Amino acid sequence: MVKCACSDCICVFSTKAAVTKEGRFYCSEECANHHKGGSGCHHAGCTCHG
Repeated sequence: MVKCACSDCICVFSTKAAVTKEGRFYCSEECANHHKGGSGCHHAGCTCHG
């Protein structure tokens, strides 16, 4: 289990479910792409937007 590499994100997940970018683990494409569209990861309880 790892915490998402997005600094605002509170998601913890298995590395098997991770989106990997630049050697870091993210919980979603939104976090991996630094919230370029302004949307959050949409996981319950998380309000990240980069």
